[in-house]
Amino acid sequence: MKMNASAEPSECDVSCDVGDAGCGDLAVELKARMSSLRPGQVLNVTARDPGAPEDIPAWCRLTGHGLLAARHPEYRIQKKEN
Repeated sequence: MKMNASAEPSECDVSCDVGDAGCGDLAVELKARMSSLRPGQVLNVTARDPGAPEDIPAWCRLTGHGLLAARHPEYRIQKKEN
């Protein structure tokens, strides 16, 4: 997993706002959004839930997608290569 929270994040291919969705709903939403992307594409996620700073990196570790940037409430996730 790549993560660089201090550098300027890379450009994104798709953006979504999941609002204040919590852990379970957030995971379902991320899975659905990532499934529509091609490997290497980047999803910009806006997630306002206070648990997102813990939940999104954990989800990326579990799924193998790359967390490129994490500055709450903005996250950039790169779809893993197949």
